[in-house]
Amino acid sequence: MPRIAYLPADLAEPAELVAAIRRRRGGDLLKLDRMLLHSPEFASGWNALLGAVRARLRLDPRLRELAICAVARLNDAAYEFEQHAPEFLAVGGRQEQLEALDDVDAASRDETRFDPRERAALRLTRGMTRDVTPSEQDFEAAAALLPRQELVELVGVVACYNMVSRFLVALGVHSEIDQAG
Repeated sequence: MPRIAYLPADLAEPAELVAAIRRRRGGDLLKLDRMLLHSPEFASGWNALLGAVRARLRLDPRLRELAICAVARLNDAAYEFEQHAPEFLAVGGRQEQLEALDDVDAASRDETRFDPRERAALRLTRGMTRDVTPSEQDFEAAAALLPRQELVELVGVVACYNMVSRFLVALGVHSEIDQAG
């Protein structure tokens, strides 16, 4: 049960903002959107930022989605994982990698399932999520494997999706599969 009731799925106002969110989502408002729209200004900024993060970065989409899924697991944000696991698979991730994220610490050392860039991204994600400041060793490992722009984008993705997961968990946003709400 969400802590604040979702707005209706057929919400039409504010028209311009709702239309922009529907365009980004392919037509539907997710429960996340229906929660965000309690504050149209916040929803507008969120839509612009997350739209850029999802569609306009140079960062390898597989690393982006891997980091997002790792943040979701680290923060127990089931909704976030549910939304991004299919995205990770769609950009070339493997099911066995998703399963390994049940233990992000172990996954970050798993040389069988993850290549060096993926392991470095997982270590950076874990450090930023658990400790806020990643260790110098973990940061340098990622910096050695990613061009500067992609490193900055990876840090930004991890920061953004920590924000997303904290919003979802704090407000009790639940699965889209659950028909209630």
